[in-house]
Amino acid sequence: MIDVQNLTKYYNDFCAVDHISLTVQPGEILGLLGPNGAGKTTTLRMLTGFFKPSSGSITINGLQMGKDSLKIKSMIGYLPESAPLYHNMLVYDYLTYVAKIKGLHDPDKRQTRFRELGKLCGICDIMGKPIATLSKGLRQRVGIAHAMVTDPEILVLDEPTSGLDPNQIAEIRDIIRSIGRKKPLFFPPIF
Repeated sequence: MIDVQNLTKYYNDFCAVDHISLTVQPGEILGLLGPNGAGKTTTLRMLTGFFKPSSGSITINGLQMGKDSLKIKSMIGYLPESAPLYHNMLVYDYLTYVAKIKGLHDPDKRQTRFRELGKLCGICDIMGKPIATLSKGLRQRVGIAHAMVTDPEILVLDEPTSGLDPNQIAEIRDIIRSIGRKKPLFFPPIF
């Protein structure tokens, strides 16, 4: 499903990612390990089409990143390290906003998807709350729901447990395991 060959990224003379190659099949969960500054986030940003590699290739479902970037981006759900949430919005309104941007306009389909995400991410009880009032763990759950609102084929989570307490980490890992049974998943784990 995902094939990465000799992926490299330079920032001027600094090599942030040096010839990474990997293959991921459906249902696999891949965690990128390394110290701060090792290039994990840069790698994820190249995989999601946010950064252009200096060299190398990314093929997803037979599509080439670069040539088929828009199609690939529509197949990927991405949660950056700091979830880009609008804190002044209610959770339900925020997810509705994201769903409409991503082309999920049918209200019935949106409601069905929100019920699924509410159960999966454990956010049913907070749909009517302002995002600003939520704990970091609940905001991460909303961010995961954001990344999954259109049921993408691939989910990329950048440090989804960073800054969470041990109970929240366990809960997020359970969500990740549940998702990983169905689709490829990338994330640099924080232990």
